[in-house]
Amino acid sequence: MNTLAAVMQLLVAAAFVSIPLVRHRFGPVAKAAAEAELRRQNVRPGVLEENKLRFDASGHETAAPVAVAAVMTAIAALNLAGADLAQPLTWIFSSLVVLMNGVIVYSNLTAVTSVETAFRRKGDPELTRVEVKPFLQAAEDAFPRWVRAQTYLRNTVVFGGSAVALLAVSLA
Repeated sequence: MNTLAAVMQLLVAAAFVSIPLVRHRFGPVAKAAAEAELRRQNVRPGVLEENKLRFDASGHETAAPVAVAAVMTAIAALNLAGADLAQPLTWIFSSLVVLMNGVIVYSNLTAVTSVETAFRRKGDPELTRVEVKPFLQAAEDAFPRWVRAQTYLRNTVVFGGSAVALLAVSLA
């Protein structure tokens, strides 16, 4: 059962690493599409850069998923080694991963409202003129179609893999 938990944790780690990889590869294209949409809306595209709004995998958008992947990989190694510490760490971190991924899914589902709120908070009058829904849609449409399927697969792996890992260590 520890091996099953470890395999699930490694799949969860891979799922989290996929986030910055996709954003790194296609973020510049998404940014260009978002800037084109801003021009269509008669909003200066430079406003994104001025307000440090990015579509790539810089900063916490790489650090957070890579950190999660590293922790899950370390716990998988503990499970493979049969370490006593593996079970409580699996319970703690697999539960946290489920919660974090829930927040990510919620954030994606409420992106338009969140971005509108964030733009208002920035206090830049040009940002408040942005029609956020078409702006975000332009960026999303710049990603290849398979990215949407990859997102569903990633969420399934994270939620399902974490649940299986928790069940496996409970039965071990």
